[in-house]
Amino acid sequence: MVPKSLRPLVPYLKRYRRDLLLGGLCVLLTNGISVQFPRVVQHAVDDLHQAVTSHKLATYALLIIGVFAAKGIFQFLTRWVVIGISRDIEFDLRNDLFAHLERLSYSYYQRNRTGDIMAKATNDLNAVRMLLGPAIMYSANTIVFTALALYYMLKMSPMLTLYAFLPLPVASIVIQYFGRRIHERFERIQAMFSDISARAQENFSGRVGPISYGRILPTRSR
Repeated sequence: MVPKSLRPLVPYLKRYRRDLLLGGLCVLLTNGISVQFPRVVQHAVDDLHQAVTSHKLATYALLIIGVFAAKGIFQFLTRWVVIGISRDIEFDLRNDLFAHLERLSYSYYQRNRTGDIMAKATNDLNAVRMLLGPAIMYSANTIVFTALALYYMLKMSPMLTLYAFLPLPVASIVIQYFGRRIHERFERIQAMFSDISARAQENFSGRVGPISYGRILPTRSR
């Protein structure tokens, strides 16, 4: 279920559903290869413990290099596709926002400061891009990697897996607590940025700081 605040972004995501599927496939391949590295090391250590030969060393060395190379390729493709989608959606959003601003009445611009509108068109849209790009990519990587790692861990030792995941409830509570604090501070920073943009625009346009008796009234204290 898509949160209500994110529903307006769904039509933009649908435009790039093929690229999103490609990015999802790259995420699966990246994490699928990542969880194979410990298994390769395990087999290498067990095999070399019995007998060490130059052929075995070369084989496992090439295998490890191949795993890292494959992971690097698909990791690059993941970033290239997903971040590229976020840039394209940001471009579409900016075009739609600009077209919408052109259709607004003059009274709207009398009620809202230009700097506030500029802040929404720059900083706020950049935050949306970060949500649609890095946030989605890192969340997908975390979910897929955790699921694959959990499968192999349960297959190897259920009891050890239980011990490893015992701190998760506490970690979840801590993350939620700090997540709310960070979100509140981020909103305050966004509001401050909007106010700074509005004041800067007003100062540069000459609306603030009137000249009186040859002196410009200070606005630094504001």
